[in-house]
Amino acid sequence: MTDGTPAPSERPRSRRAVLAGTAGLAVATSGCVRQVRTVVNRESVDQLSVTIVTLPADGDREGIRLAREVAAVLEAVGVDVSIDMRSNEEFLRAVLINHEFDLYVGRHPGSTDPDFLYEALHSIYAEESGWQNPFGYANLQLDDLLEAQRRADGEEREAAVAELLEELAREQPFVPICVPEEHRFVRTDRFDGWGEAHPATRLGYLELEAGDDVDRLRTAHTDARISENLNPLTAEYRDYEPFLELVYDSLATERGGEIEPWLADDWTYDDGTLRVRLREDCRFHDDEPLDVDDVEFTYRLLQDTELEGGESPSPPPQYRGLAAAVEAIDVDGRDLEFELDAGEAVAERVLTVPILPKHVWEDRAAPANIRGVSVAQGATEAVTTDNVPPVGSGPFRFEGRTEREHVTLERYDDHFTRREGVELPEASVEELRIQIDPRSTSAIELVNTDGADITSAILETYVLDDIESTPETAMLESPSWTFYHLGFNTRRAPFANARFRRAVAGLLDKDWLVENVFHGYAAPTATPVTEEWTPEELAWNGEDPATPFFGTDGELDVDAARDAFEDAGFSYDDGALRVRR
Repeated sequence: MTDGTPAPSERPRSRRAVLAGTAGLAVATSGCVRQVRTVVNRESVDQLSVTIVTLPADGDREGIRLAREVAAVLEAVGVDVSIDMRSNEEFLRAVLINHEFDLYVGRHPGSTDPDFLYEALHSIYAEESGWQNPFGYANLQLDDLLEAQRRADGEEREAAVAELLEELAREQPFVPICVPEEHRFVRTDRFDGWGEAHPATRLGYLELEAGDDVDRLRTAHTDARISENLNPLTAEYRDYEPFLELVYDSLATERGGEIEPWLADDWTYDDGTLRVRLREDCRFHDDEPLDVDDVEFTYRLLQDTELEGGESPSPPPQYRGLAAAVEAIDVDGRDLEFELDAGEAVAERVLTVPILPKHVWEDRAAPANIRGVSVAQGATEAVTTDNVPPVGSGPFRFEGRTEREHVTLERYDDHFTRREGVELPEASVEELRIQIDPRSTSAIELVNTDGADITSAILETYVLDDIESTPETAMLESPSWTFYHLGFNTRRAPFANARFRRAVAGLLDKDWLVENVFHGYAAPTATPVTEEWTPEELAWNGEDPATPFFGTDGELDVDAARDAFEDAGFSYDDGALRVRR
């Protein structure tokens, strides 16, 4: 904590010096986020006090280091900071469901397509759960730009996205920090085809060719949540793993940013109408038929898990933005006609949601009833069930699990990909076993000792320099569309103030963070979208073109940073950044 204004001889200060000066930083490992005393009145003016929510080192080593660096620079400009470390599900519940945070640091799931920003930032989602606008951000001008890009195609859409990103860079409702590289460790003696498709997607596993006498694919997965909850609609249990994509089919699947038919035989798009033909004779794992009624039901459930049984819609925290583009669905035999408020590019992505069996999920529209737990009004069984066992229609079906130990899937031999004449990748093994191993180092050792075929979660960067490949193993590097970011809860002052947010963004030396937190295995970024969607004026050019760092070469210029906060309308007293309460 900074007790007074530094003398000129003390500035600029290195990041290491700033961090060393936070020895008194209070760290809480559980409990509610401390409420910030920032309600404006004329009674008194206090030092700004904030809590940063993040994951602990065993959940996200890079995330907690980023949080500490953010805390250090905030302390340097006179903010009182504490860090609240939570487990994966507690972190996501606090941020995405309960909105109990001031600031948070973590990885955003992102997407290969910029339309994910529609649900991430549109004001209509400001009070909803999930990755639907966890920041509580509301800006009518940005809403218009989000809607414009959603309805456009081709060059018109590129221009709309560029304008949207410029406004986003100006407003900074969250601060994109960097795009981490994705590395996984694999065995090459048992399977061919690693990297043919992205290993965070179903095709990354279905494209594999098993060697002779290999009938089991073994993954070492460092996140135990897949063994605890198999509900595709939950936000706090779903992350970057592809396994539920192998259990649940969707009408379309993504390959390298392109959308291809999957459960749909084909489709055509014309002026907001998407006509889809479903494959013949598909069945769920319990041998019930999958038909157009299940598809139509799925999209209704994704728009309102109460199925219009409540006073207002209760959407799930996943797939909300995609389902919202659907205005109506008509069914006839194997054909579905979607009326959409979206251009063709977004319309095709609407087809990537998991298709749920109506006969299983219809009863889950009932209000949630969890013994000993108070649930929010409108919460249904659909979002609170752990969904064990899951009943899907995908190329693998659930066989069994032991919490925090394993999930085992078995090949579904009646899946449509195994039919003659269907030119789609199919499961080449009889069994997929997801073994839970909590650390990157021990997961790597499982692959090295032939106990696993892939470390299916993204490896932490600190282990990468020590990995030595052998003739039987290799490092697999994949493109990433996830990004680390600093999120603001704009429902609370002073985070609703764009000038304050921009001043905070200027405290972050993203180049320095990439080198020192990620060991160089990341790329600093000024935008939350992939490079091909980033306009030239926002492309990284050695510094952030939108919010340059207050300093040079890792040295924070405290005077310049404090001037920025004063220009934003804040004042200092005895070195402390003051706000009214």
